Amino acid sequence: MFYETIAKGHIRIPPRLLTGEVKDSIMNNLNNTLDLNVPQELGIVIDIPEIIEVGEGIIIPGDGAAYYDTKFKMIIFRPEMQEIVIGKIQEVADFGAFLDIGPIDGMIHISQTMDDFVSFSKTGELQGKESKKTLKTNDKCRARIVAISYKDISNPKIGLTMRQPMLGPLHYIEEDLKKVEKKK
Repeated sequence: MFYETIAKGHIRIPPRLLTGEVKDSIMNNLNNTLDLNVPQELGIVIDIPEIIEVGEGIIIPGDGAAYYDTKFKMIIFRPEMQEIVIGKIQEVADFGAFLDIGPIDGMIHISQTMDDFVSFSKTGELQGKESKKTLKTNDKCRARIVAISYKDISNPKIGLTMRQPMLGPLHYIEEDLKKVEKKK
């Protein structure tokens, strides 16, 4: 889920950046240090769109940098369990597929790609034995988040499933909806 939040902190501005406007220097430093940072309680920082307030700066002896008490807006992505996400398949492998869901890729294990026995074909696709449905690179899909791991804080892992109704490649979902409409 994407959120807009307000944060406050002491932002360090090194001496080499003190030549320009203070707000510009703070924005530069925030974007260089917070973009795509992944603190578990916060999520993945996508953007710092606005600095709301800049307080007085202080210089700490022996450092030379100025520290400004700053209030700013952040756009973050915080994956949530059971959340439905839409993305595009970036890569298909013999063990599953990777779905680009924006700021991060989620992994779909081969057993979670469809409700069928699935095999990896010579053409680089995953194919269902009974349904003959395929999953290939660039397919737009809907999936559900079933696992989130922050074990490696710089590289969180997202586990996905597409083995439930209304999940999977969007063109198959549309076909299923048309079949349901015909039965009515």
